[in-house]
Amino acid sequence: MSGPLSRRAFVAAVSVSALLLTTAGTATAVPTGTTHAASTAYPKHFDLPNGFQPEGIAIDRGKAYFGSRVDGDIYAADLRTGKGRVISQGPGTASLGMKVDERGRLFVAGAAGGNGRVIDTRTGKVLASYTFTTATPTFVNDVILGRDAAYFTDSRQPVLYKVPIGRHGKLGAAQTIPLSGDYVHDTVNLNANGIELTPDRRSLIIVQSGTGFLFKVDPRTGVTRRIDLGSTLMTAGDGLLRSGDTLYVVQNRLNKIAVLDLNRSGSRGRLVREITSPDFDVPTTAAFFGPRIYLPNARFSTPPTPETPYWVTAVSR
Repeated sequence: MSGPLSRRAFVAAVSVSALLLTTAGTATAVPTGTTHAASTAYPKHFDLPNGFQPEGIAIDRGKAYFGSRVDGDIYAADLRTGKGRVISQGPGTASLGMKVDERGRLFVAGAAGGNGRVIDTRTGKVLASYTFTTATPTFVNDVILGRDAAYFTDSRQPVLYKVPIGRHGKLGAAQTIPLSGDYVHDTVNLNANGIELTPDRRSLIIVQSGTGFLFKVDPRTGVTRRIDLGSTLMTAGDGLLRSGDTLYVVQNRLNKIAVLDLNRSGSRGRLVREITSPDFDVPTTAAFFGPRIYLPNARFSTPPTPETPYWVTAVSR
């Protein structure tokens, strides 16, 4: 996340909760007629356009979608070949975290624009646009999809933004959910970044990048409780991805993925291992496909130019 149980051939994830929350990106599915062996034959490295500056990723129907931090363009790549093209022109501001639902709608976080939008992946048409806030600073960073809502984080404001999803996928007016409880807003460093569901699917999980804390969030009230990881911190935490009780936390500038085992309620967890790759260069967000995790490399430490190369890395779970 990142809709309800998918009828599409490729399912990014399935989650059902007492709150009817479901998120793309929480479980693995392999397309009909495709084996795990076939999916592992796909390239583990493929290039994005030079100068693209990727951040978010979502996978659906054998395609991976990426957003540009330069101008918000959306690029779609075929996972079998790594080849792709821009399917939707951006608004001139960044596109960050994204998730795709069962209707082929891509929900995109709009960074410093304080906004989000919903794009038809078949046509590239913008189906809906939301101005979540006119406050400054703002940095709408990531999104998770639920059966009845999409939730967006803001790394510069102590809030979540909710877009209700009604019957037949009807999109409602945006709402703001203030964060309270254990969460303490930092006016200097990045705050809420990646977002996911707890294993029992009753609450949300957010990572606060600056502190490395994970928080469990009541999606109705915004009340937060810090998740007990002992002395372990998710420093530089970015994208979150969950399968069952396993939470994958992308630690961007540390060039690794922390793999956590959570209890069912999401109140406690422990670090069980880390995933690294020599191909990583500041990976940001992640999406499942078969037995793999795919990540775009944002290369934050490399001065961006129109000719700077960017690429995608796939690693085994």
